[in-house]
Amino acid sequence: MPLSRSQKEEVVSSYQEGLAKAPHVFLVDYAGITVPEVTDLRNRLRETGGSYAVIKNRLARLAIQGEALEALADAFEGPVAAAYSEDDAVALAKALTDFAKEVPALELKVGLVEGQRVDAEQIKQIASLPGRDELVAKLLYLLQSPVVRFVRSLADIQSQFVSVVDQIRTAKESENS
Repeated sequence: MPLSRSQKEEVVSSYQEGLAKAPHVFLVDYAGITVPEVTDLRNRLRETGGSYAVIKNRLARLAIQGEALEALADAFEGPVAAAYSEDDAVALAKALTDFAKEVPALELKVGLVEGQRVDAEQIKQIASLPGRDELVAKLLYLLQSPVVRFVRSLADIQSQFVSVVDQIRTAKESENS
């Protein structure tokens, strides 16, 4: 069923508000995926803070004119869906690649990460990077490590001092006996 002009304008404006402004976008070929599988994919992407939209190619090309996503205009052919996020590109790429392993019908095409075009292999490489939470934990460990070592060194000085005083006491007691 063809869309009316006003419906097309609504679709273009929704693409401009969400998809075209997102700093992290991955385009996928979804041919052969069932509705329950798409629902599962949408849920997984929502958990990472991402969104999933089936794209009307011609309308998407109109919406991305003048935006960073215009670099991917050539990929809007055939059945295309977009997974996009404003937060974490790594979590989004991991969710897509994990789902693509389970459902081989989903084919990664290209993506845009912080304004840079990435191909399917690079999306898989991004997915292998540590996630934001893991990086924050490592950073906290690295920041905390010198302080912990310093406190342990201070504690070692006290315990060594007590040990030396105890050895002196033991030596004096053995001299007096």
